Amino acid sequence: MFLDRPSRSSLEVSMQITASAISLNVDDVIASATFVKQHFGFSEEMAAEGFVSLSRSDAGFNLIFLQTNLESFKPIHMRGHRADGLLIVFVVDDIDREYARIQSEGVKITTAIETEPWGERFFQVTDPNGVVIQLVQWDTEK
Repeated sequence: MFLDRPSRSSLEVSMQITASAISLNVDDVIASATFVKQHFGFSEEMAAEGFVSLSRSDAGFNLIFLQTNLESFKPIHMRGHRADGLLIVFVVDDIDREYARIQSEGVKITTAIETEPWGERFFQVTDPNGVVIQLVQWDTEK
């Protein structure tokens, strides 16, 4: 049995997305925010106790770090969860240049540059709270 789902065009008519954000629970908000600002060029847009919202004009979304166990966090059953088991991925034009830059800044590389058979060339770093950031360049000739 298939559920009736609205067509894409009806969703586009009924809803307009004006911005996007990713919110991650971490133990040390300042450490994650500082890491992303220092090594990935994000800027602080807003901050309060246990919260920071970062942006880049070319990222297309805000990156938000929330203090684990904030009383105001909803849904309540997720309040104590941490940002694990996910990747923040940035597509870049020159993966080799970014790899060299990140290394020169003293950031420990979590996964050295690899190339997947389907043309994804990437490497990964991990912020002080364990959030994995992956930089990707696509080989369009694959």
